Amino acid sequence: MNIELSELIYPIFVKKGENLSEEIPLMPGIFRLSPDRLLREVEELAGRGVKKFLIFGIPGRKSRRGNDAYSRDNIVSETIKAIRSRFEGITIFTDVCLCAYTSHGHCGIIKEREKSIDLKETLKALSDMAITHAEAGADYVAPSAMAEGQVGAIRKALNANGYKGTKIMAYSAKFNSNAYGPFRNAANSFPKFGDRSGYQLDHSKKDEALERVREDIIQGADIVMVKPALWYLDMVNEVKNMIERPLAVYNVSGEYAMMKEGARIGLWEEKGIVKEIFSSMKRAGADLIITYYAKEISKWIK
Repeated sequence: MNIELSELIYPIFVKKGENLSEEIPLMPGIFRLSPDRLLREVEELAGRGVKKFLIFGIPGRKSRRGNDAYSRDNIVSETIKAIRSRFEGITIFTDVCLCAYTSHGHCGIIKEREKSIDLKETLKALSDMAITHAEAGADYVAPSAMAEGQVGAIRKALNANGYKGTKIMAYSAKFNSNAYGPFRNAANSFPKFGDRSGYQLDHSKKDEALERVREDIIQGADIVMVKPALWYLDMVNEVKNMIERPLAVYNVSGEYAMMKEGARIGLWEEKGIVKEIFSSMKRAGADLIITYYAKEISKWIK
């Protein structure tokens, strides 16, 4: 298999508790884990060569402003500290978004008596969230809320608080896709009203996506991303030809579920379809692939 384990980033869901391992119904083989069980997962994968992890927090409570995302005792920061105390050589990426933490399920703070994003308040909350992750020891923070100016605001806040060495992986070309359903089930982050078309990219607007990539680089992104990966390989190629930064793609939950289900019902052989699809991502220009298949790939390669 022409895939290097160093190119893979494994997304992982963590929630408060002990000895918790809840399989996600729409994502076979993927679990919500308490920090102690997550450490076992990190140990297993690191032992096989997967050493990059993207952490998503599942809060114990939700609120209108998503306060648990940026409180000092947030679950992601707790998990980062646990990983750092036990392992060396692990690269930690953290998702910076409010959708799993807000009672309304949107990615930012909603204006009082309105149903639109308060950009100023959202940028402050995202910056505070990123700072707590950096304090705990994150290598990269990964803003995914698609709030205009989020990369610049976070970079400024990190620098001002002494975290110039903390890098940013930007969800630069994040499209408003139908392929996110299983993830939203995993994180219980479905919007309670409307949708995310007001801030995620329209799938038909290529030029807007390219402009967001350029803006994020100017604002300080160290890695840029195209999400989803599989249906947007044309964008992956265009972005790769345009930039001199590393390019990540996100093999999202719907793509993962499709590949799994197809294998289950006999439409294709699983290892073969994964090899084919991942080869296409690399051929298009991906330097890093965020994928729920990282564990299985590490077994296949070994």
